[in-house]
Amino acid sequence: MSPCPCGAHRDYAACCGRYHGGEAAPDADALMRSRYCAFVMGDADYLHGTWHPDTRPADLGLDASGAPRTTWLGLTVKQHRVTGPDTAEVEFVARYRVGGGSAVRLHERSRFIRIDGRWLYVDGEHR
Repeated sequence: MSPCPCGAHRDYAACCGRYHGGEAAPDADALMRSRYCAFVMGDADYLHGTWHPDTRPADLGLDASGAPRTTWLGLTVKQHRVTGPDTAEVEFVARYRVGGGSAVRLHERSRFIRIDGRWLYVDGEHR
């Protein structure tokens, strides 16, 4: 059993692994957790595929040669709020360290939209 990096206390295959394998996330909370997990695993294809095309960057910089390595330290979901029939927000805190530096907290309220039955990350407001 391999614990899922998203912090849901489940096996990766039964948690975010199934979304990374192509299953649609049932809600914005599951998508956000699976995206955090994709950052941990360096899965740029999944991140691009779950990012709304209007706001998606061309390059995430995950494979930047010579760049210091990012180590993800944990995720805390503070709130998941449905804002409409096909929109939602997730507020979370992700902790990480770049290279040998100090730990950093990323506190964000992310916006999501469901298009054709699939949730997509739109953007986020840092808090």
